[in-house]
Amino acid sequence: MKHATPLLLAALGLGLTTSAAHAQNAALTARITTLAAAEQAKVVAWRRDLHEHPELGNEETRTAQLIAAQLKSLGLEVHTGVGRTGVVGILRGGKPGRVVALRADMDGLPITETTGLAFASTVKTTYLGQPVGVMHACGHDTHVAMLLGAAEVLSQVKKDLPGTVKFIFQPAEEGSLPGTVGGAKLMVQEGVLENPKVDAIFGLHIWATAPVGQLQYRPRGEMASSDRFTVKVIGKGSHGAKPWSSVDPVVTAAEIITALQTIVSRQVDLTQDAAVVTVGTVQAGVRYNIIPPDATISGTIRAFSPKTQEQIWAAIKRTANGIAAANGATAEVGIEPYVPVTYNDPALTARMLPTMQRTAGASNVVEIKAVTGAEDFACYQEKVPGLFIFLGGMTPGTDPGTVADHHTAGFKVDESAFPLGVKTLATLAADYLSQK
Repeated sequence: MKHATPLLLAALGLGLTTSAAHAQNAALTARITTLAAAEQAKVVAWRRDLHEHPELGNEETRTAQLIAAQLKSLGLEVHTGVGRTGVVGILRGGKPGRVVALRADMDGLPITETTGLAFASTVKTTYLGQPVGVMHACGHDTHVAMLLGAAEVLSQVKKDLPGTVKFIFQPAEEGSLPGTVGGAKLMVQEGVLENPKVDAIFGLHIWATAPVGQLQYRPRGEMASSDRFTVKVIGKGSHGAKPWSSVDPVVTAAEIITALQTIVSRQVDLTQDAAVVTVGTVQAGVRYNIIPPDATISGTIRAFSPKTQEQIWAAIKRTANGIAAANGATAEVGIEPYVPVTYNDPALTARMLPTMQRTAGASNVVEIKAVTGAEDFACYQEKVPGLFIFLGGMTPGTDPGTVADHHTAGFKVDESAFPLGVKTLATLAADYLSQK
């Protein structure tokens, strides 16, 4: 070697450094794998406690207290009351570096549970003036538990982390009351991605119809945008026996509902973009034989591009106003943008794909088609590169057609999914921070 050139020596030195770095990363991944498996009992216990005590959006006070206490016990810097009831924990690694965020949502839904689980929710409350049950019918209890598990894992390897991990526990992912700002949008407004400034963010969602052991992802547009719309039809009331004396808002609203279905089927180019227009509520009248003076419908709009969003907004207004005018009524149309498209940054997705494949096994990492559900994780992705993935929660061998869907009273997941969830969150954070 005494005749080696300086360039060759430098190259050999780089090779040794790279090999050492790979070995160090492999050792860290192996330790995270072991620690994640050891967290299972705790994660299950947290999940069951949270499942039994669900809270609606912006009311997650008990949930926040549990999270804050656990993060403080790990020695993290903890901030509470972020975005009303959100909690943020900051873990500073043993070396300087970038900042990565991991996010979990906390809120339940106004649904009365029918699962029959030993830890099923029996919580009752009032939502929009109506008595309702409360249930974790979308898996947010599992998200919190797995992120707490990841926080425990990463806190045990923090001396080897070159950078900072910010744990974001977010309220109100399912939405705030109409006309109010909440969830990810409010947390971003309050600076959750600052101090320290986040360089990238990761999140995962349990998926009831994907088998345990599987990770699903999609670069670019993964989940749809979601907007709320309302149409109030103002007519003229009358006795139900004399409809000719009225301008019937119920019949007019019914025509509008039917016509709205043609926006997607006849006006959106479905070869280029998927879209949904769904009417979810119809409110009119107080008695069977009285034609009321007005009727209100509301619903949701889903799209995968701003262009299609705007096309649908215009079509709803045009359709509602035109039909109302044809019937002698008027229409007041309101459209409230809720969340943008969940957009997985292509470069970040490609960069972290090997991490996902190493974590779950290459055959268990599946690229999927776009999902018409929506996620306000998208609000973080508008500000920093983000990657949102799905974690299988269905017992392998189960027919997906027999599985209770998200947002239904019978929703269940297989708790054996949790170690992979904890491992994935922790490994994504560690690998991102360790990469040059």
